[in-house]
Amino acid sequence: MNKAEFVNAVADATNEPRARAAELVDAVFDCITVALKKGDDVRLPAFGVFVVANAAARTARNPKTGEEINVPASRKAKFRPGKALKEALDS
Repeated sequence: MNKAEFVNAVADATNEPRARAAELVDAVFDCITVALKKGDDVRLPAFGVFVVANAAARTARNPKTGEEINVPASRKAKFRPGKALKEALDS
């Protein structure tokens, strides 16, 4: 499912116009992004948790040339599914 399909599904589920559903979807993504940028976790009970993980700097190798490349430290967004989501996927 891509974003357009997701917006259509939200519009159908909420009986909102597609433009309003797109605004709502964007607002949710923006709120999650802002919280993660601050370093906060986003906990959605029964769905899951979005967390920020720190990736240490490391040395990698270009597979084509064999040249070593320094990869800087970074922050990554991760998602841990909740119990209800895991159970829904298994059924």
